[in-house]
Amino acid sequence: MSYQKYNPKREAPYTPKQSVILTPPDKTVMVVVAFLVTIGIISIFSASAPKCMELGQNPAHYALFQLFFLVIGIIGMKFFINYDYKNLILWTMPITIAVVIALILVAFTPLGVTVNESRRWLNLGFTNLQPSEFAKFAVVLLMSSAFFRNSKVFESAKWVYFIPVLVMVALIYKQPNLSMVILLGMTSLIIWLSAGGPLKLVVTLGAAGFAFAVTMITTALNGLSFFIKPYQLTRITTWLNPEQYALTSGYQIIQALTAFATGSFWGVGFGNSKQKLYWLPESHTDFIFAVIGEELGWLGCILVIGLFWTLIHRGLVIASRCPDMYGKLLAVGITFSIGFQAFLNISVATSFLPATGVPLPFISYGGSSLMVSLWMIGVLLNISKKRVKKIRVNSNVRFL
Repeated sequence: MSYQKYNPKREAPYTPKQSVILTPPDKTVMVVVAFLVTIGIISIFSASAPKCMELGQNPAHYALFQLFFLVIGIIGMKFFINYDYKNLILWTMPITIAVVIALILVAFTPLGVTVNESRRWLNLGFTNLQPSEFAKFAVVLLMSSAFFRNSKVFESAKWVYFIPVLVMVALIYKQPNLSMVILLGMTSLIIWLSAGGPLKLVVTLGAAGFAFAVTMITTALNGLSFFIKPYQLTRITTWLNPEQYALTSGYQIIQALTAFATGSFWGVGFGNSKQKLYWLPESHTDFIFAVIGEELGWLGCILVIGLFWTLIHRGLVIASRCPDMYGKLLAVGITFSIGFQAFLNISVATSFLPATGVPLPFISYGGSSLMVSLWMIGVLLNISKKRVKKIRVNSNVRFL
């Protein structure tokens, strides 16, 4: 089964390329991302320096590694800014196949690296990559390619897009990484809804899924666990009553909340966090927002949330102004993927949701997350370029 080749002439009114002028990419998005990345590098240095010194390493060890991946991410972002997003449909399957192969290597070969009982990383020798992060980009490409012509689901030609998504979801769930499965599923649903999927059906499915989840959690709490694994049940019970598990599974949540309480309104000052001194595990990765809250206070947290909110707003504006459906869906998928991941991370750090283990985009330590986020932003910036028709001037016209 083969997918239909994308025809820009049919989808966009301003082609061929020689007939348009491209305006600069969205400056607001570029400024917001620059601020987020800068905050991330500074926060990683602050949060990881005590751990590095304890291990006898350079205090900036993690920050320098993040800078290395930042350079790769910026190179990729620059490429995607200048690469016409319509041509990405031709690269959808090659990118997807590469991601699936990487996920298979993680799951079934010695190259897979296990950390905290989760097998999510691929050992490259000099560093580890997390293929599930690259799956976010692949899913956005797949779902946008599947629905840019229409929102019909039950078409045989579209299963060439759906099957790879299901394979990636299955491999990621096996790691296990339920939070990424939820992110990929929600991204797919939002893209389908944006393409014209019936809202009533989405609401019905959402309500049914919520009811099913509540039922499974309730039965699991009563000792009848069917679909919920023991570690997932532990996270839920810990989230409901962290004080009861203060020295075990609830320790990290309590320390994160202590960091926010200590930071108060103004914060204790950059570099002065006490929770990062081995009180708060994963302070430079999943719970880096708590360190920001302690050092920069409520104002710092509002700044970070405001930057993500601005990025989401501009992403949706770019989607609404894009003249073709494929670009609209790409913009919506990229915006939602980054925004929803930020929401999950911040919600976990503030104990609004149970622990999920997803990094804060652009800020948490992790080369895979940073690179993929910057690459997706590059595509979004390419979409933001307005295509303005050239006006041909008749040289025979004389002005008096």
